[in-house]
Amino acid sequence: MEDWQKNLAQSLTTPEQLAAHFPVDVATLALVVERYPMRITPHYFRLIRAVGDPIWRQCVPDPRELDDLDQPEDPLAEESLSPVPHLVHRYPDRALFLVSGTCAGYCRFCTRKRKVGCATMRVTMGDVRAGLDYIARTPQIRDVILSGGDPLLMSDLLLKEILDGLSRIPHLDLVRIGSRVPVMLPERITERLCALLRCCCPLYLNTHFNHPREITPEAAEACARLADAGVQLGNQTVLLKGVNDDPEVLRELFRGLLKIRVRPYYLHHMDLTRGTGHFRTAIADGVAILESLRGTLSGLAIPQYVIDLPGGKGKVPVCPDYVQRMGDEVWVRTPEGGRIRFPEVRG
Repeated sequence: MEDWQKNLAQSLTTPEQLAAHFPVDVATLALVVERYPMRITPHYFRLIRAVGDPIWRQCVPDPRELDDLDQPEDPLAEESLSPVPHLVHRYPDRALFLVSGTCAGYCRFCTRKRKVGCATMRVTMGDVRAGLDYIARTPQIRDVILSGGDPLLMSDLLLKEILDGLSRIPHLDLVRIGSRVPVMLPERITERLCALLRCCCPLYLNTHFNHPREITPEAAEACARLADAGVQLGNQTVLLKGVNDDPEVLRELFRGLLKIRVRPYYLHHMDLTRGTGHFRTAIADGVAILESLRGTLSGLAIPQYVIDLPGGKGKVPVCPDYVQRMGDEVWVRTPEGGRIRFPEVRG
């Protein structure tokens, strides 16, 4: 067993383990964990400073998860868009391949919290082969995103088998991996794993930092190993109430990500997933936060703010309204809130 596997086995998975460190209502949390499992790695647990802080909120079960019943369990209609088990074909040229059923840590806001870490998310080799066969016989698919669960929790051998299978499909242009392992379990990013990934170009990895305290020396080293192996790194942040719905927090996060060679890619508005309502912010708040970052950060550090529409309709950008037409004139709002007239092209 490798060191990262030993550390993963030492994760906190019960309210009783949590109660040994913090005052919690074990019986109440046990009801939540019975429905939505808990796993907190030793590395991530050490980042908690107090009950209810931004790290705590992301990983510790909350009774409000069981009170939020108004939204669907599968808001993006992934189940109805799956031609074979664990593969979602929503966009014509892309496929989401759910190759793993578990994560290093179970985020309380996960859009797949209905099944990640549960028996219903068990992925077999038969499922993997069926997914590879579907991709191979569907030539319009040019981009495959490996997700789950977390693909990097698989063994090197199994991950290599999947990547080799994808590399033999001639119509694929690129492969992407979605993983929170650099944040939750950075020791998993071994030299051997990076050597494996180095042979699979072009390969992109989108990770998932939500708060600047998650950019630890260990996480920075993990990202450096991936970048040195030629893996293109991006980050998908979720806008979370009480975690990062603050311009200063996101400014520090995005600036810190660039320092470790991770490009801020998406700022996701919360999906309408059952059990996550206490994390949801107003769209207007997200727009205002993004607008406040303009002019204070490099353009490289500013992600695209997006909403993944319910029912599997896809992602759409949410942008501040900078341009206004007044008669025959076009006026553009400046980052400071002023306005200037912009010369319009006359036909």
